Amino acid sequence: MSENATGRPRRRRTFSAFGDVRRMPTEYEIVTHGQNWTVRSARNGAFEQNPSSAPNLWFDTYRDNSAFRARDWDAFRAPDKFTYRMYVNAQAESEHKVQGVLEQFGDIDADARLAPGWVRTLAGLYTPSRYPTHGFQQVEAYIGYMAPTSYVNNAAALATADLLRRVTTLAYRTRQLQIAHPDSGIGTAAEGELWRTHEFWQPLRRTLETALATYDWGEAFVAHNLVLLPTIQDVLCRQLGEIARVNGDDQTWLIEGLLAADRQRRDTWSRALLDMVLTQQPGTGAVVDKWLAKWAPRADDAATAIAGFLAAAPEHPRTVEEIGAEARAAREHLLNGLLGRASDAPGADVGIEVTT
Repeated sequence: MSENATGRPRRRRTFSAFGDVRRMPTEYEIVTHGQNWTVRSARNGAFEQNPSSAPNLWFDTYRDNSAFRARDWDAFRAPDKFTYRMYVNAQAESEHKVQGVLEQFGDIDADARLAPGWVRTLAGLYTPSRYPTHGFQQVEAYIGYMAPTSYVNNAAALATADLLRRVTTLAYRTRQLQIAHPDSGIGTAAEGELWRTHEFWQPLRRTLETALATYDWGEAFVAHNLVLLPTIQDVLCRQLGEIARVNGDDQTWLIEGLLAADRQRRDTWSRALLDMVLTQQPGTGAVVDKWLAKWAPRADDAATAIAGFLAAAPEHPRTVEEIGAEARAAREHLLNGLLGRASDAPGADVGIEVTT
């Protein structure tokens, strides 16, 4: 307990968990700080079980002994500082706009006027993207479950909700397109078969399945939030929306523009977390660089493959190579200034072997 100007001990306040602070914690900090009880002090394991129980061994192996390390995880703050209340209010307003677009274009039967060639593009890329997006949602949920601080638990939980929102929006659009074009194969079992067998989808399917089986929470975070999502969603979301507009599909363009804030919010806090880790623990950068080198080629291969769908659109200003290059540039922009920071850092060689 610290002392005041008179030399007497200063009385504890209800927010003393933050240390000897000279300010009132924000609402965001009050409702977020210290909420992850699996990292409580003086614990023998993450859970109140035998330390050698399966759940405790899992957390010990894949979280507490991950090579992705920081001195003080609770120092992290998501830049948007969203509480659940703030998130729900913001998304309610955003979803109202999305529903407005869906209803407005539905009322004029806009889907029925889409060019047949563009409908084939949507049937090959857009509506089957429900499958990988659901996989992304599962990986994000795992990151949020395993993270060693409630500040990341909450940020990843909201990012998981964002991906669920995208899945439900895609499902709604799938049904709309199925009604407008019943012979297109949209909304049928053919979509699942397309995801499992079409050559354009297979690099992403293999990479996503590998990410789902990446149990180290640090590698999962780097692979998913810093490599796969920034690369793949640049194709599936931004570039798809832009090319949709060229092909007379203003509805898809508008929806992708409205959902872009979700991606930007996740990218922002993910970069901020990596920046904090590399600042606190520069040696961690060596293994991060290895993980990036492991996952980036896989993401690039997947982006280039699905670009084949967009390159075959009736009206398109980009080749497969151009689409892949833009996706790679989106990832590199996110990581700009963070790559290679461990090259001259003390203790950079953390002795971690990265398997391929």
